[in-house]
Amino acid sequence: MDLLELFLIALGLSMDAFAVSVCKGLSVKRVLPRHAAAAGLYFGGFQALMPLAGYFLGVSFRGLIERFDHWVAFVLLTLIGISMIREARSGSEALNGDFSFRAMLPLALATSIDALAVGVTFAFLSVKIVPAVLLIGATTFLLSAAGMKIGNVFGAKYKSRAELLGGIILVLMGLKILLEHLGVFGG
Repeated sequence: MDLLELFLIALGLSMDAFAVSVCKGLSVKRVLPRHAAAAGLYFGGFQALMPLAGYFLGVSFRGLIERFDHWVAFVLLTLIGISMIREARSGSEALNGDFSFRAMLPLALATSIDALAVGVTFAFLSVKIVPAVLLIGATTFLLSAAGMKIGNVFGAKYKSRAELLGGIILVLMGLKILLEHLGVFGG
């Protein structure tokens, strides 16, 4: 998997966190640097930790399913992508201006569950995990911090578009992995 593919996956994974950050930005009168940093650290941190955990889970049972790992990657990325697309088409979440550990932890966990599954696929694809999780964490940090400001300035206009784009990217990446392994095009 090359750097562009990893970046596209990082971008797709970060869209849930970006969308929640947009909502958090809506919830405060003025976005302060500490708000943007909190969103970036919580969301970026969990988006980096979850694929790492998924990777170690995947490595532990990779030998059992190596023959059909491309199907596993395709199914997981497609299901995550479809879920994000479905979320984009549904209503919006309630606004909450609380940035405490108690408020941010569930949001960070909820937006990073899909990254756990992606980490499992990384194990099957023999992705170099340290650069991958650093890229995912940094991308999510930056987009979450930016989402705070965007939400505060522009409102919820971009929330569903971000989730939709993230879902489409993940579905396309899953399809690309499957087609490469089936020999439809080179990889």
